Amino acid sequence: MNFKYTAIAFALVGTLSACGGSGSEIEEVIAPLLPETGFTFSATELVTNLTDDVIVAGYANLAAQGVALLSATQVLLNSTSQADLTAAQEAWKAARKPWEQGESHIFGPVDSLSIDPHLDSWPLNTTDLQTQLANNSGFDAETIKSWNDDVQGFHTMEYLLFGDGVDDNTKLIAELTTAEREYVIALAEVFRDYTAQLDDAWQVSHNPQDTNALPYADLLKTPGSANNTVYSSELAVIEELINGMIGIVDEVGNGKIADPFGDSLATADTSKVESQYSWNSLTDFADNIQGVSNVYHGEFTGSADKQGIIDFVAAADSALSIRISSEIDDAIFKIQAIAGSDDMPFRQAILDESGRERVATAVTALTKLQTSLESDVIPLLSDWNAQ
Repeated sequence: MNFKYTAIAFALVGTLSACGGSGSEIEEVIAPLLPETGFTFSATELVTNLTDDVIVAGYANLAAQGVALLSATQVLLNSTSQADLTAAQEAWKAARKPWEQGESHIFGPVDSLSIDPHLDSWPLNTTDLQTQLANNSGFDAETIKSWNDDVQGFHTMEYLLFGDGVDDNTKLIAELTTAEREYVIALAEVFRDYTAQLDDAWQVSHNPQDTNALPYADLLKTPGSANNTVYSSELAVIEELINGMIGIVDEVGNGKIADPFGDSLATADTSKVESQYSWNSLTDFADNIQGVSNVYHGEFTGSADKQGIIDFVAAADSALSIRISSEIDDAIFKIQAIAGSDDMPFRQAILDESGRERVATAVTALTKLQTSLESDVIPLLSDWNAQ
């Protein structure tokens, strides 16, 4: 244990020595202070890694998936092949994954540029959607951008590609009308544009109206610099990242799952289930928490070991860092287990007694994780002797 010594202690030694005229030796008296509190950790590598290899890489992947989704939907215009519709459905799911994982860091341009509501508004307004289909043809991307968010984005495309999701999530190519084909292609073009804008905001300029504005990635990596008006310190960046993790854990457990789950079987409401048309809900929820894992571990699954929030936590409490990792893994496992042995979609699970038990188990795991992040990790910010 390291101690500091006060100037008073050394002054006392000097005084005693001066009084020792008899020639007797005076033993030095050292007055120790309490040990320093808090912990030290250099966050520069962590912030750089999370910014470049998790956040920016994730949005670059999302933009690439947006291009692929547009290509897949364009094939549908004159197609009679079920394989082409299946390919478009898979392209939708592929784009969904980086978006859902990215909800663990849904701050910055995704918020300031309103990308989130443009791409992921829920619930879908099926009444207005049917009105648009009935009254329009030759849909174009720029017109759709002027419409309400609840008739564009992920879930409008999902409804058109998969059907209503009540009995199954398999739509036949013959069921796709000409208007639906034109609409989904235009929607995919809008999606391509917004995901490209989000990617540019992180890598080129975070303000499309100001070409001199820094990429948002640079704002995270240079806190406290003269031209950084967003983050004053590395502590502010780490706090943003941890709060992002907490936010999505809370949303999954207390919103996406709890709202349709209801207080009882009688109050369960499948209309509130997000991604219900594709039966992709459980994958969405698991990807949300996988996104938390990405930020916590500083890497995508299978990547080389790099610094993440786990290293910050470990600098203060190694046992806590391991426990949080275990709770993240457990929450993902419990979400996936909701499907049961019958691979039950979430919208069906909340109407099934056994399914509801599995849902409750998953919610308990999410609550435990959220409590740990709020009660055990957030306080570390106050204990950190940040540089």
